[in-house]
Amino acid sequence: MSAPYAIRVVGDPVLRSPAAEITEIDGRLVKLAHDMLKTMYEAPGLGLAAPQVGVGKRLFVYDLDPDERTDPHVLVNPRIVESDGEWTYEEGCLSIPGLSFEIVRPKVVHLVGLDLDGNEVSVEADELTARLFQHELDHLDGVLMTERMDPDTRKRALKEIRRLTERVEGPRERVGFFS
Repeated sequence: MSAPYAIRVVGDPVLRSPAAEITEIDGRLVKLAHDMLKTMYEAPGLGLAAPQVGVGKRLFVYDLDPDERTDPHVLVNPRIVESDGEWTYEEGCLSIPGLSFEIVRPKVVHLVGLDLDGNEVSVEADELTARLFQHELDHLDGVLMTERMDPDTRKRALKEIRRLTERVEGPRERVGFFS
C-alpha cells in the first residue's frame, strides 16, 4: 500500500505559508484526515500537519503509538493557550528527512481545538506530546524546526540540509535557497 500523499520537504513554499482556519468540517476534510493518517503511518511518523501534504488548512493528525495504530487523533484549528517550563529534546521532522537536532521548547502545553465531529478538545500535555503539538502547530504557522534552534545548531542544520538537498536534487545556486 502506498501513501495517499507525498510529504513535502524543506524548500517547498507550502511549508513556509501559514495555514488557513477551517470553517467547515465536511466529508472532504474527514477524508483528508484519514489519508493524512495513512501517509503518517507509511512515513513513519508520530504527527503530520496538513501543509506537509500540500494542504494549507489548520489541521494535524498524530498517534503516539504508530506501530500499533490504536490511538489516532485529528485536531482542527488547534492552538496553544498556555505553556510552561523548558525541555531540551532531539527533534526530527518528516519534511526534513533523516535529520534530528536538539531543540528547547516549553515542557508543558495546554492545547485546544476541535475534533472531526466539531466537538471542542482540550488537552494538557507534557514532554513528548507537548513537543509534538508545538512542532505540528509550527507547521500550521509556516515555521520549520530550524527556526527554533539556537544559532550554532541552526547553522549546522542548514549546512546539513543544504548538503542533503544537493545530493538529491543537484547543486543549487546560493541565491533562492532558504530554510
